Amino acid sequence: MEKIKGFVSEIRNFGNLSFIIIRNGYNNVQVTLIKKENEELFNIVKTLTKESVIEVIGEKKISNQAMNGFEIIPTEINILSLSKTPLPIDLSESINTGFDNRINNRFVDLRKEKVRSIFEIRSKFVKATVDFFDNNGFLNINTPKIVSGGVESGAELFKIDYFGRNAYLSQSPQVYKEMMIAAGFNKVYEIGTVFRAEKSNTTRHLTEFTGIDLEIAFIESEHDIISIIEKYFIHTFSYVKENCKKQFEILGIDLKVPTSLPVITMTELKLLLKERNKFLLPEDDLDPESEKMCSEISKEKFNSDFLVVLEYPFSVRPFYHMCKKENVTKSFDIIYNGVEIATGAQREHRVEVLKNQIISKGINPIDLNYYINMLSYGMPPHGGIGLGLDRIIALMLNLKNTKEATLFPRDPERLTP
Repeated sequence: MEKIKGFVSEIRNFGNLSFIIIRNGYNNVQVTLIKKENEELFNIVKTLTKESVIEVIGEKKISNQAMNGFEIIPTEINILSLSKTPLPIDLSESINTGFDNRINNRFVDLRKEKVRSIFEIRSKFVKATVDFFDNNGFLNINTPKIVSGGVESGAELFKIDYFGRNAYLSQSPQVYKEMMIAAGFNKVYEIGTVFRAEKSNTTRHLTEFTGIDLEIAFIESEHDIISIIEKYFIHTFSYVKENCKKQFEILGIDLKVPTSLPVITMTELKLLLKERNKFLLPEDDLDPESEKMCSEISKEKFNSDFLVVLEYPFSVRPFYHMCKKENVTKSFDIIYNGVEIATGAQREHRVEVLKNQIISKGINPIDLNYYINMLSYGMPPHGGIGLGLDRIIALMLNLKNTKEATLFPRDPERLTP
């Protein structure tokens, strides 16, 4: 006898013959009921609703007409949980329910094969990430998410009451990563939550997202960071392509695994953008339109979905990025399919140089004494990178909105579920 448990995906009635399709994950099992053989069980079907949870015990029979080549002839049907009707959203893959309504009813939305596939790929990507860092000698760390201040723009901090004192939700593990380097740990990484109080209602921004951060000691330049992250993307993309074949098939994605990460300087890129009638000043950052053009340039020039852009101007970078010459930093962004997914740099570890950079940003060094103090007792040359997991998955799967790659997204308008 076979025992099957799952959700009622479909109920089909044909007079004296009924079928129940039970779904458990990606597995669909057909249960066949014939009225004359067991009228009591046959009548139970009349009380069932779609998405109810049931247990079926019965005989497994080979059937060329049934899905998976077999059917279950039940001797017992137990209703474990009866679903309300109608469902709050339609589970048909062919019907596009409004995104807000889907998120409001996420526990039902996630029952769709396509939506489930997104998060199974994401899960495997995280596994590949952990394996990569572990195999390359990195130490996993967990840093505080309640902090006394930030190292990025203060306007992006969520303020909270901490027992009568002002505290904030962490917008970056940057300081703590560097503390680990100062402590003598040569390679560290963290996969953790990052908070940004940006009122950005776009398809690419979240107020709470998952960051993948790493920091490495004794580097020669930012190219050492690029080298390790190139290997990282080759490994993670190869792993999910091999281990998520079914999910990619369901989503209709033929994932392109990078063989390298092409590199270009900001100056070179701006000349190429100028040829496309996109004009940027030397001190300008890349805007979303420029990043989209980066994707076109990378595909045409390097046959790659990736592009590493070097030498961002200091005017658009944090105070702790090392400068290689006036207003040019040893930093970079990684653009993937037209969207920035990572920022990396060699950090400034020389205290006096750092103080001058802090002052040039219009910041009082006294306000950053904790940071300066960290560098004052011996600090190796070091650098690192922060990646946005949600964006990577969304772009990998050609999703229209980064929120699609997040189980329970947070933006300026959404606080539930």
